[in-house]
Amino acid sequence: MTADLSGPLRRVFIRDLVLQASIGVYPEEKTGERQPVRINISFEMRDDGLDHPGGVGPDDVGRVVDYDGLARRIRAFVGRSHVELVETMAEQIARLTLQDARVISTRITVEKLAVFKDAAAAGVEIQRFRDKVFPPQG
Repeated sequence: MTADLSGPLRRVFIRDLVLQASIGVYPEEKTGERQPVRINISFEMRDDGLDHPGGVGPDDVGRVVDYDGLARRIRAFVGRSHVELVETMAEQIARLTLQDARVISTRITVEKLAVFKDAAAAGVEIQRFRDKVFPPQG
């Protein structure tokens, strides 16, 4: 089963989150010295605005995903461990994003910013669906 993306959706994003990460497969990347990574997160959730008069829902933070809390969890993850691959980092961030049951799908980009002198970045972009990462029980 694939996530149902029909109906009104809200796309929420955190753009250009730059953190210092312990990342890489080469011995010189495993010395404890951190390098900059840029992380972009976007995710889709049901947009309940049309369920309310005039198409505007209540001005209540409880009806949306807390992107500040998500950013704090991502900062903690990146700050506490070494990962070898940008792909692994993106997959872990996708799991963190999809932990909120209201999130249907997410797209994560992780870029290493100091890899090549003649390129701005090297990285990966992935997309994940909640029902594939956390299959429904029962």
